[in-house]
This record gives sequence, structure tokens and C-alpha cells, in this order.
Amino acid sequence: MTATTTTQPGIIPVAAATATATADHMVENGAANGPAKLSGYEFWRTALKGARYVAAPMVDQSELAFRKLNRRYGAELCYTPMFHARLFGESKAYREEQWQSDEADRPLVVQFCGNNPEEVLRAALLVQDKCDAVDLNIGCPQHIARRGHYGSFLQDEWELLEKIVSLLHKQLSVPVTCKIRVFPDPERTVAYAKMLERAGAQLLTVHGRTREMKGHKTGLADWTQIRRVKEAVSIPVFANGNILRYEDVAACIEATGVDGVMSAEGLLYNPALFSGKQPRVWEMAEEYLNICHDTPTKPCYIRPHLFKLLRPCLNNHTDLRERLTQARTVADFAEMVSELKKRLMQEEESDTVVDRGINADTGLPNYPHWQCQPYVRPPLVENKRKLALEEAEAAAAAQIGRNVSETCCGAEADAQAKRAQTVEASEQLAIAL
Repeated sequence: MTATTTTQPGIIPVAAATATATADHMVENGAANGPAKLSGYEFWRTALKGARYVAAPMVDQSELAFRKLNRRYGAELCYTPMFHARLFGESKAYREEQWQSDEADRPLVVQFCGNNPEEVLRAALLVQDKCDAVDLNIGCPQHIARRGHYGSFLQDEWELLEKIVSLLHKQLSVPVTCKIRVFPDPERTVAYAKMLERAGAQLLTVHGRTREMKGHKTGLADWTQIRRVKEAVSIPVFANGNILRYEDVAACIEATGVDGVMSAEGLLYNPALFSGKQPRVWEMAEEYLNICHDTPTKPCYIRPHLFKLLRPCLNNHTDLRERLTQARTVADFAEMVSELKKRLMQEEESDTVVDRGINADTGLPNYPHWQCQPYVRPPLVENKRKLALEEAEAAAAAQIGRNVSETCCGAEADAQAKRAQTVEASEQLAIAL
């Protein structure tokens, strides 16, 4: 067995082992000479430490630095971004570009997408000793997943999914889990979940939206469907969807009976969501940038985080929004945040509003713009020009970040990523317009 290591200090290297070589030394319950593999609730209680607050896998947004921030504020379990299994298994450059973890980054679930059982296994074998579980993404509804034929666009191919999950269950030394979306028919959702459990999944995360519910058609997640899955299977279940603020976590657990709650977008706008706090936006931005200073993080990851964190106040400080778009280094970002902090502190000191009341459109409190707060996506039929401008700005900022960021990714992976990002940005603009 051969191995290669990355050279970045403080980062755990990924062993470049082939699936065939490793599989020869594996048995169904883990390594032949190693401890028995945990399963079901024993796995959740022991390896995942009974995690109830879970930070979701987010492409380009659940990187190590952001996971560290989430853990500081109550996240008990974190997922990596979704990795493309074939590229991860074949390309050392892709792995070095995408994979980042350290000794404190636990418990950790590594997520892969793919439609070939052997390719998914090959990728998973490379990280099985650096994580607590491997997750199969069969919930992504985006256009890139449709083009690549993975994520939720596999949810009708039960025989294939059973093969992938079963192979991972038999050959990995860590449990396999699945993140899914619901079907319009609740009975089919339950049957789907039970099939994955029979195949070997040791935990399910159920996003209570269908494949078609995305973008401005997102709508509300169906917690009743999540509850039905929870009642039908004997393995732990996490709920995903409708988690905008801390109060939603307890409400979700009560409504669904799940073992844990996963948040994605909610954490992007308030990384302290699981702590019950709503810090000032500059406090979260400064803390995140301090982590980025010690944990090498690409500008193309940092910029979207800051756009979301600072969203409530950037419309009032458009010059700083432009500076954020043009920032190239952690120091550039920090200077921009420092200037914003000065302005917002003055605005907070001069604020005399005692009761901001409730927002009639969202039913949520009206928060001061310097405070981390939930983001409720407005309906498509309203504010079309505003939505188009916001999404154009976010897409342009992301593209600028990727153009200027240093990259060590191989030509194939880099070209694929850029093509996908460009196409998806164009499609998002088309929807908004």
C-alpha cells in the first residue's frame, strides 16, 4: 500500500490507498484486526457523542475554518462539504484542494456524491481513518447534480443506491449514513428510508423538502414526513429544514421526535445559532477571520461567508460591499470588517428604538441590522429587481473570488468546477429575473 501526504502544516494528510488493496483487508464489521464497527444508536451515542446540533454539508461553505466557528457555538457534529467521489479517488490535486481537517475536527462526517459504487468506495477508503462516518449525498437538488447524475437525481434508482450503500457498509471501517429528500408521497418516503436502512445505512438525515423545492420555490419543509420516517426506522434520524433560529430546534425535535437537528442556511447567517445567541455581525466576522488567519482558507470561501454574515447592513454601506467584493487576502477582509465595525458601533450607540415589533411578512422579530439574524427568502413574485441584483452580486463575488484565489487543483477538477459555477450562476440569475 502506498501513501502520499500533503505538506500544509497542521492538516491531516489523506492516504492514497486504492480501494482494491484496502478492501482485501476488510470485513463487514470493519478492519479484520480492528474493533467491531459501531452501528445504529451505539454509533450515534459513542462515535457521534449523541450529537443533537448538527452543522450541514455545504459546498464551498462548510470548510474547516467555518466548522471550527460552528463548533465554538454549539455545533456538536459537523459535516464536510460534498466531495465528488470520482475526482476525490482519482486526483491527488483534487484531494489536496478540497480536503482539510485536523485533530480537533471531530466528530466529523465526510460526504461524497457519486453514482458508481466502486468509485464512491475508493474515495471513502481514503478518509475512513480521518472521520467518524461517511455520508452518501442523495439529497442535492441542484442543476449540477442533475447534470452529474447524483444527489437527489438518484432517488428513483433504488437498486443502484442499495448497491452503493451496501458496499460501503460491508467494506468501510466506519458506518455509512445517507442524507435524503422526501417524495411527494409520504408512503414512498417511508419505503425509501427503510430500503436504505436494510442496505446498511446507520443514520439518516431527512430534508423535509422534495427534489423540486429549491431556490425561490423552496417553501417549507414537511416535518410530518420526517416524523413518519423516524417512526418507521430503527436507526437514528436527523431532521433538516426550517431551522432559521434557535427556537426552531426545540420545535423541530418536539414535532418530529428526531435524534438531532441539522442546519445549513441558518448557520450561514448566524453561526452561533445552536448557542441561542445572536451576536453582532462584526463579532462573528472578526472571529471567523481570526480562524482563517490560523487555518489557511481560500478567499473564494471567505467572501460568501462574509456576504451572508454582513447582509443585514451592507445595503446601508454600499462602499464597503464593493470593498468586500474586491478583497483578496485575509488582511483585506479584516480591514473592511474593521471599518464596518466602527460605523455599526456608532449606529448602535445612537439607536433609540426600544421595541422593533414583529415583521408582518415573516412573523419573526425585527432585528437591528447590526445583529446576526435569520434570512427568509422572499417570494419570487415580489421584489424581482432586488432579488436579481442580490443574486447577481453574490454570483459575481463568488466568481471573482475563484478567479483570484490561489489553487492547487488539477486541471480537470478545476475546469469542471469553474464550468459548473458559471452555469449555475447564470441559471440562478435567470430564475431571479
